[in-house]
Amino acid sequence: MRRAHIGNEMGYRPQTQVVEEDNERLEEALTGKVKALKSLTIDIGTEVRAQNQLLTGMDDDFDTSGNLLQTTMGRLQKLTRAGHWKIWLYMILFCVFVFTVCWMIVRFR
Repeated sequence: MRRAHIGNEMGYRPQTQVVEEDNERLEEALTGKVKALKSLTIDIGTEVRAQNQLLTGMDDDFDTSGNLLQTTMGRLQKLTRAGHWKIWLYMILFCVFVFTVCWMIVRFR
C-alpha cells in the first residue's frame, strides 16, 4: 500500500483543491473584466445620450436656418415679380464696384 501515504506527503494537494483554486482565480479575473466592461458600457451610454442631444440641437438650428432662408427667398421672389429694375441695377453696379476694388488691391499691391 504505497499509494496510501502519497496524499500525506508535504507539498501535495488533492487534484480537486488545485482545480478549485484555479477556478477561484479565474473567477476573480473574470469579475474584474465584467466590472470594467460594465463601466465602459455606462460611459458609452452617457456619450450616446450627449451626442443625441447635440444632434437634436443641430437639427433644430438647421430647421430655423431653413425657415429663415425660405422667408428670404420668398421676399426676393416678391421683389423680382414687382419689377424693381432699379434695385437690380444698383446691386449689379455694387458688385462691379466691389470686384473692381478687389482687383485694384490685388493688382497694385
